[in-house]
Amino acid sequence: MSIHPTRPDPRQPDEPTSTFPPASTKTADPGPWVTKTIGHDEIKPFPQPDPVTISEKAGVKFKPQIQIRTGCVPYPVVNEFGETSGGLQTSGSPRGGCRGSVHGSQVYGRSAWINGFWAIMYSWYFPKDSPSSRMGHRHDWEFAVVFIDNLGIPEPKIIGCSVSSHDGRKKYNPCPSWVIDGNSLKVRYKHAWPMNHDLDVTGDAGTFQDLIMWDQMTDDARRALNSVSFGKANTPFNDGKFLPTLESAWAF
Repeated sequence: MSIHPTRPDPRQPDEPTSTFPPASTKTADPGPWVTKTIGHDEIKPFPQPDPVTISEKAGVKFKPQIQIRTGCVPYPVVNEFGETSGGLQTSGSPRGGCRGSVHGSQVYGRSAWINGFWAIMYSWYFPKDSPSSRMGHRHDWEFAVVFIDNLGIPEPKIIGCSVSSHDGRKKYNPCPSWVIDGNSLKVRYKHAWPMNHDLDVTGDAGTFQDLIMWDQMTDDARRALNSVSFGKANTPFNDGKFLPTLESAWAF
């Protein structure tokens, strides 16, 4: 499976050059990271920046919406200083203590070429994954991947999609038209008791969060996400997980 670009890299400015930088630029690591954990409701999200590069514009254009059927709503997991969420214990109701941050929410994005298509991974963090009190675990990560036919044409479109699930990945080729609202994939965060939460596509509308792409984050935020363990929940888009996770989500 090829993860090398076969077309000009959309992360370059609006007029791509003929050079092909790596599909995923790794974050410089000057030394061991010291984890700095604060309360899950203290993390301030990154404001969504104005997109500059082709890939940033595509990230905003195809930003998905998520419907929360049960459990926590998405929260930011890291701030500009690299402080990360301490998450929540599984005591209380599935939504106890995580009905929304006063600081706002976040969806995280990272993209790369894969087998000739541009893939964008969108990830959400939840402070706990608890179908019932004392069940589940602290922290949860879920993600969706959309595969774009060609960013070089006037109206690129989603031709395939995948979401994280208990069975690994749910893959759709093509991505059903009824789960696409304009350019936005609609996903649902849900659980079937007693199993923990995962994602699936849905025909129902959801909510949007401010998008921050991997390359738009501060170095400290990236280093934190490359280093901090979230227990049973793995950060799907950090340097160690991004490409293997993207390959496993390949929908074709």
